[in-house]
Amino acid sequence: MTFTPTSALAVEADGLVKVFGKQRAVDGVSLAVPRGSVYGVLGPNGAGKTTTIKMLATLLDPDGGSARIFGHDVVARPNAVRSLIGVTGQYASVDEALSATENLIIFARLLGLSRVDARRRATELLEEFALAEAANKPLKNFSGGMRRRLDLAASLIATPPLLFLDEPTTGLDPRTRAQMWDTIRTLVAEGATVLLTTQYLDEADQLADRIAVIDHGRVIADGTADQLKASVGGSSVHLTLVDRDQLDEARRIIGDFLDVSVQTSPEAGRLTAALPDPNLTADLLIRLRDWEIEIEEITVSKPTLDEVFLTITGHPADDTERSAA
Repeated sequence: MTFTPTSALAVEADGLVKVFGKQRAVDGVSLAVPRGSVYGVLGPNGAGKTTTIKMLATLLDPDGGSARIFGHDVVARPNAVRSLIGVTGQYASVDEALSATENLIIFARLLGLSRVDARRRATELLEEFALAEAANKPLKNFSGGMRRRLDLAASLIATPPLLFLDEPTTGLDPRTRAQMWDTIRTLVAEGATVLLTTQYLDEADQLADRIAVIDHGRVIADGTADQLKASVGGSSVHLTLVDRDQLDEARRIIGDFLDVSVQTSPEAGRLTAALPDPNLTADLLIRLRDWEIEIEEITVSKPTLDEVFLTITGHPADDTERSAA
């Protein structure tokens, strides 16, 4: 797929390739990231996500294909690209021997800010990321969540219009991860564009306006979360019976009514079936009531991104038995 340059896109990648020895870590990746959006790149460890980010951020030269950031070619105009991006990696790019304030001041000075402006910006960011109380503490006393927030703060010193977040919540507890999600939403609401790589399916589902699924260095699916879910099937209905002895009868009734196969879990008294049309739910309940089958619980759900990933790749997204790429 070839993309025509347009100012509406923050990132345009066309057939990116990166080879390490005999391994094609990235094998023809194409992406189109609209301005002012969160674009998720979803895949397991070693799928090629980080290598793709490094090429887009001018940290690696591609062996094939091309990429543009706000219209600037990453190979021909790397300095222009670097002035427009911020990069947060999987591990905090900070000095453990220094305090949070000292780290941010150093980053700011490297970006050309004066001493006064560097200290002012450091103070602003520490407040914004709820690190003000720990501003003067050595980083060795920071939790994983605090380190991750500091790393994100460092990438925002120059308030870039495009932010690459490479697995920014890896290893964080659920509460801190939720805080990071709120921060990302705020950045986009203020006009930033975020390209987010993650192996957490719920993270992509919660944050991304559009998702590319990448596996073995290739984009194998692309679309909104709802589009990807719809691609592997419609909704499912899950019923738990009051009387477990009615499982076989209920399975027959549901199968005949919906014209689908029905899975049963005898121990839990639970049945699951594909639901061609959610509007059939009420009619199904009436049919079961007519046969005097009592329902303890019923839920209707769409496919999850876990099911999407398993269906299109043949393995779960948390498959870690591969080398990092």
